[in-house]
Formats: sequence, C-alpha cells, structure tokens
Amino acid sequence: MPGAVAHTMKQGKFPPELLDRLLATVPSTDDRVLLGPALGEDAALIDMGDRVLVAKADPITFASDLIGWYAVHVNANDVACSGATPRWFLATLLAPQDFEEAQAEAVFGQLLEACQALGITLVGGHSEITGTVERPVVAGFMLGEVDKGKHVTTRGAMEGDSIVVTKGVAIEGTALLARDAPDDLHQAGVAGETVARARELLFSPGISVVRDALVACAATEVHSLHDPTEGGLATGLAEVARAAGVGLAVEEGSIPVLPECLEVCEALGLDPLGLLASGALLITLAPENVPALVTALEREGIDAYEIGHVTDPGEGVSMISTTSHELVPLTSFERDELARWFDSGRRTG
Repeated sequence: MPGAVAHTMKQGKFPPELLDRLLATVPSTDDRVLLGPALGEDAALIDMGDRVLVAKADPITFASDLIGWYAVHVNANDVACSGATPRWFLATLLAPQDFEEAQAEAVFGQLLEACQALGITLVGGHSEITGTVERPVVAGFMLGEVDKGKHVTTRGAMEGDSIVVTKGVAIEGTALLARDAPDDLHQAGVAGETVARARELLFSPGISVVRDALVACAATEVHSLHDPTEGGLATGLAEVARAAGVGLAVEEGSIPVLPECLEVCEALGLDPLGLLASGALLITLAPENVPALVTALEREGIDAYEIGHVTDPGEGVSMISTTSHELVPLTSFERDELARWFDSGRRTG
C-alpha cells in the first residue's frame, strides 16, 4: 500500500495487537470447533461427541541440547491447561546442513524419553536437513482429550475468583541462564552453589505443569488454567485478564519468587516477573475452594500460593506494592527478560 510504514518486529511472540488483528480475520465455519484461535488461549477444542479433542502446536527455536525434551513438555503443558490429558505427539525436526546423525539420535531419544515420562505416544512427524535454518528447530503438535463439559479455558476466569500459582517463578528462565551463561553469572557475583541449584530447576521442581493441572481439576472446580511462559508471570496474568475480559490484582509479597531466581535477577538487573516462567501454573477458582486445591496440590508435593484475585475489568491488571502498599499497574513486558538480556550486549566478559 502506498505510503504504508513498514514495522520490523522484534524476536519473540507477535505483538498482541497484531495477533488480535490477524485472528479477527479467521472465519468460524465449523460448529464442532468449541474454541479456535484466540488471544490468551493456547489450545484448540474440538467436539468429538462424548469427548473433547484438544490440539496444540508450538515450536522450540532456541539452541538447546534438550530441544526434543522441551518440545514435548511445552506442548503437553498447554494441553493440560485445557483440563485434558496429553495423549499423542507429532514432531517436525528441521536441522541445519552441518547436523550430524548422532545429534539426530539424541533429539529422537529426548522425544521418546519425555513422551514416556508423561504417558504420551509419539505417533508421527517429519525430519529434514535444510539450508533455511542455522540451528535445529522442533515444531511440536500435541493432541489430548477430556470428557465433554470438563474442559477448561483461560477465558473462564471470573470476577471474584482467587488466583493461585504453583511452584514459583521463574523456573525456566533461571535454569536457562544458569545453563547457557554460567560464566556471566559468576562474573556478576552469583555464587557457584546458586548456579548449580539453578541449573537443576529445569527438572526439580521442573517445567512441566501437567501433574499440577490434573491434580487441580480432580480436586475442585477450577475456572481457568494458564501456564505463564514467554514474558513471565506478569505477561501470563495479562493474558488471563485479556482472554477473560477481567481485571486482576495481585500482592507483590505473595508471589513466590524462587531464591535462585531472585539472586540471578538482582545480579543481572532483570525483573523476575518478566522472566520465562514455564513450570508455574496459574489457576483461578472460587475463593472457598482454595483450601481444597492447595491441600490436594501439596499432598502431591506441589507447592501452591494464593497471590491475588480477579477484579472488575475497569480496574486493569495491578499489583499491591510491598514497599508503598499502594495498588500500582503491573509492569508489562514487550519481550521476555531472558531474550532482552541476551540481545542487549550486557553479557560480561
């Protein structure tokens, strides 16, 4: 279009405003689609009679020696956040021209190991060497199922709900920093013991929220489930508010920031609330059901914390500050703190 200004986008998710504009053009032509593409919703729901089929697609694009393992877990998380049990997985592996057979075997082994751990069957996919990528990319596609009427959506959050989060933040971002930039952390003054513990956060408490979601749905009636990922807990909360058309108010002092995360973020000048947060699960439900939920989760060894409540949409997404005790707008993050730090040239050495 003549006179149009080209806007180059930054690495990461598409901006919400662009996604909203694109998704508004998707036609609704099949009444069996209970939930199609929408902001804040990470999986599709399809009516299969007495069951609901849940479908999710998500790629892993960052360089990692655990790329196959990641692909299974991140896709399983979003299926579980629909109240469903992840069942079947397909993976497309695009590899650069210098990719070796041993690397392919490693990725395949990771896929099988992660599927086995979650009771998922690897049912297909595709693999190829291509000059269009400089590092491996695994695009995953997960299918799950849930009894009809038992599915959960992000948009189900209701005014008056309590907000509960499991485990703590930011599990994934802290672990990746410890694994990918240990020298930078040491030079920034982070103790070696902290770096070692942070590395293991990937597995304990881990980035999977499948068990968290299944336990929550079995314990009580939950109104919404959402796993905060890119952009951290703050972005996850904003996605819940946007999807449900509600406001949110959280207490800063109630948010469980893991000690390793706090030390790493303070050393690097990062905000824990904007750091990649896979492993935590956001749950909204009626306040009277919170004790039963927390008890059920803790019985399974999963820590859970009530951090706030759902409010009128006019109140926006806000936080009660620990220092001022005032209600302030929750910080929004244009991109994840992990990506910002790696791209900013702030790495030491």
